[in-house]
Amino acid sequence: MAKKDVPPRWDRKMQQRLARGEAAALGELYDRFASLVHGLAHRVLGEEKAADTLTREVFAHVWEHPESYDPKQGPLRTWVAGVTHRLAVERLRASETAALPAGGGSLADLERKVRHASVAARADYIVHSMPAPLRAALDLAYFQRRDYRQTAVDLGVTEDEARRRLRLGLQLLSTAHDAAAPPEPGGAV
Repeated sequence: MAKKDVPPRWDRKMQQRLARGEAAALGELYDRFASLVHGLAHRVLGEEKAADTLTREVFAHVWEHPESYDPKQGPLRTWVAGVTHRLAVERLRASETAALPAGGGSLADLERKVRHASVAARADYIVHSMPAPLRAALDLAYFQRRDYRQTAVDLGVTEDEARRRLRLGLQLLSTAHDAAAPPEPGGAV
């Protein structure tokens, strides 16, 4: 069990290399996580150019602050995704606030938009991070409209296993809303 608490060796080594200022380490990190960062940024901001800019900013932040990653808190991938999410939400709030007409527009509408983008980005990250068997079961059930029996046949597993994979996948997805969206004023979520 203690083995699970130890962060992956690659993550620790990468952090050490970044802290030493190894440009090659930043290149490796970029090669590994650029598509994740860009995808999350695009999901929140909704614009290709803004996602490109934010991707550069995320890697600049990682380069300038490698010490802010704590391997005990989880994988480097999760930390990079969290930095991306935080910076993207900050950018969305700033751009949307600036676009609000004086005296017009509602901050509550802005917060709803930010919350929606945040939940969508987190759900996207969860789906892409979940194990392939869970992702395959959800893909069959959601996109191909298969029930658990058809999913079991398509995956070559028992019906109980198909139900277990679907249930676990949906439970993971349900955390996207719980973690990313604070309750709205008045209690409605």
